[in-house]
Amino acid sequence: MDKKYSVAILGATGNVGRLILEILEQRNFPYSSIKLLASPRSVGQKVISPKGHEYIVELACPSAFDGVDMVFASAGSAVSKELAPEIIKRGGVIIDNSSAFRMESGVPLVVPQVNADDIKNHKGIIANPNCSTAPLVLVLKPLDERFGIKRVVVSTYQSVSGAGKSAMDELTTASRKLLQNPEPALSSDEHKYEAFVHPIAFNLIPQIDVFTENGYTKEEMKLINESRKMLHRPDLAITCTAVRVPVYISHSESVNVEFEQDVSLEDIRSVMESTPDLVLEDNPSQNQYPRPAQVAGKDPVFVGRLREDESRANSFNFWLVSDNLRIGAALNAVRIGEALVSQLQKVSA
Repeated sequence: MDKKYSVAILGATGNVGRLILEILEQRNFPYSSIKLLASPRSVGQKVISPKGHEYIVELACPSAFDGVDMVFASAGSAVSKELAPEIIKRGGVIIDNSSAFRMESGVPLVVPQVNADDIKNHKGIIANPNCSTAPLVLVLKPLDERFGIKRVVVSTYQSVSGAGKSAMDELTTASRKLLQNPEPALSSDEHKYEAFVHPIAFNLIPQIDVFTENGYTKEEMKLINESRKMLHRPDLAITCTAVRVPVYISHSESVNVEFEQDVSLEDIRSVMESTPDLVLEDNPSQNQYPRPAQVAGKDPVFVGRLREDESRANSFNFWLVSDNLRIGAALNAVRIGEALVSQLQKVSA
């Protein structure tokens, strides 16, 4: 009989934590038990899973990880840094959705379809990449293997759910206020906003996270550095501009890729069509291309607007959309867990 694993979800009451629970059930993950852990303000909450199982949220403290084999963590960097040593000390593995460990040497940063073999090198921590990096590398990896990528230029259009439930609530509240009384709100910053540095309703904010000394934001540097790490291309020429947009769920990305060798549009299309977990939706004559609202709640990465860059040889543009809460967070974390289980079973066989 295949072994089953004791699982804990750290940050279980947040957007991603709740979705991890749902996906664990959907995909029949081999768990023997699931423990929901959160901060003191959530302790005692009752959570009913999609399959009708009832869970009571417990306090996220060191003793809560006794006997736990695998922890799916989505409670933020500070919490992960505090509790990861306790999880490891008790023999567990933490699959961490925060940025706390992503760029640490010795910590695998993983999208299983891209670099599952890196999991073998874990020392108790496996990092889940940024929500805009995960779908990007899933598309870039097979293209790089076939044609050799020379340069990548990315502009992201990231939904508010990437900033948490409070950001989604703020978009709703601010949008209602603007619809009721648009002129004063549009002409001033008097209306309250807390989740972002500027109002997000009917607006775009070309800043996600804080700026660094080089003029890029931390979010932009995450995509750059994480892509290099997962593709095993430390010197890859890649640049990014990250923009927050008033969309609830799904991140979109405009991508320009230049290749080392002569490549045709048909070559690129063929690779995309044969890549698992990628859907090419590209029929301009019928106005068909991926849109955030259409993609929300779905597992694949969707790609469209595929075309040659007429300004530069062997360069192509495409438009990428994925559900950031799934492929960019919860689903990828569970897939990491599945890949870890597969490797553990091979070792014990």
